[in-house]
This record gives sequence, C-alpha cells and structure tokens, in this order.
Amino acid sequence: MADHQQLAQSFENIGEEYERYRPGFPDAAAGVIIPTRVAAVLDLGAGTGKFTELLTDRAERVFAVEPSLAMLDILRAKLPEVEAIVGGAENVPLPDAAVDAVTVAQAFHWFDREKACAEIARVLVPGGILGLLWNHSDPTCTWDHACHRVAHPAVAETDGTTESAAEELPGFVFEKQIQIRWNEQITRADYLSRWLTVSSFLVADEKTRGRMLAQLEAILDADPQTRGREQFDLPMLTDVFVYRSDA
Repeated sequence: MADHQQLAQSFENIGEEYERYRPGFPDAAAGVIIPTRVAAVLDLGAGTGKFTELLTDRAERVFAVEPSLAMLDILRAKLPEVEAIVGGAENVPLPDAAVDAVTVAQAFHWFDREKACAEIARVLVPGGILGLLWNHSDPTCTWDHACHRVAHPAVAETDGTTESAAEELPGFVFEKQIQIRWNEQITRADYLSRWLTVSSFLVADEKTRGRMLAQLEAILDADPQTRGREQFDLPMLTDVFVYRSDA
C-alpha cells in the first residue's frame, strides 16, 4: 500500500489530465471566503488553478503557490495575471503579512498541519482569513458513491479528507462551515478518465488499475441512472471552512 507521501507526489506529472478531468468549484465557495474585494490573496496548493480562477475578480493581486511544475505551467498559461510560484505549504515563498486571505482547495489534507498553519499565519496580515475547501460526492448518488468505494475502500462510508479541517487550527479562530450543493454535467468517458487522476489509481500497478477501472465500468453499466448513457448529471458537494488569524 502506498504511503501518504507517495500518494501526495502522485499528482506531480499529470497537469494536463488534472486540468481536463477534475471538477472545478462553485463561485459561491469563493464568495463565502472572500465576500468583498481584498488587496491580495494566496491560493496555496493551487494545482492547475481550478479554484485560483475564481479569485482573480476578488483581489488586486493573486498569488498561486504549487509544488508541481507541471501543474503550475498549466495555471500560468490559463491565468497569466496570477503571480505563480513554485513552493510548498510548509515553506511558503512570500514575505510576512503579504496577503489578506489564503485559500486551500482540495489540498490541506496533504500538508504537514502544524508547519503549514504556522506558514499561513506568517504570510497573512493580522486578522487575515484562511479558507479551506473540498469537493465531495453526494452520498445520495448511489452510482458515484459506489465508484468512490472502489477508489477509496478504506473510507467507504465517509470521506475523511476534511478531517484535517477542525474547529481548532493552531494560530486560527474558527468562524464558519458551509456546504454548497451543485451539479456538474459530465460524459461517461470523462467521468472514467477523472478517476485515473485520483491518487489511488495513479500509484496502482497496471493490473490493479485495470481491475479497478473494470469495476467502475460495471457500476455504470448496472445502475439505472447511468446504464446506456453517454452523459450524466453528477451532484456535487463543496465543504467550505473559514478561519481568521488570531495574530
């Protein structure tokens, strides 16, 4: 079984696939974190800019920090106005009190929590905002939930990624948690390709990956909501956690 570091590093060279197949985020999520325009914001662990693109109208300056050069190259091409920097959450390449808000979309569970919180607090202005968010499947969608059990058998009934978000983060005061429901239209081909960008598929050997993909195909062929269809309406949930620096 792959360890946490192997899973985290599995994304480093899949920039194009990640950008094409991974879902974006609802604009309402950005509004929850940054309701009024600010001077500067940092999207940390920005990936290909799936969430960063929702911040460009909410700040005078937008910084994106991401360790994968392959992903950052996609972000730079897509969002040339964003100041994109190679770096990690445990050593953020920005000066003290550089931004009014920090956002972390679909990435905080990969960070070293204590070190990352200290760095985030350092680059935030006093009283600055930290927003953490994750996309999740809707547990009422039986076929998508079944596919999640294939990819993440250890967390079959609940998605544990948000467990890294807590009401007590070192250096921060919890303000609120909001869940946003939305829908995404996706083709069957893109839905299956999306799973190939998930860490458990990326680290699997070819035989295991093929077996897992066949299980996904069987689920889609069996469920009446997806059987024989080339396009689906996929319900999504986005959990947003908002904190304020207590410095």
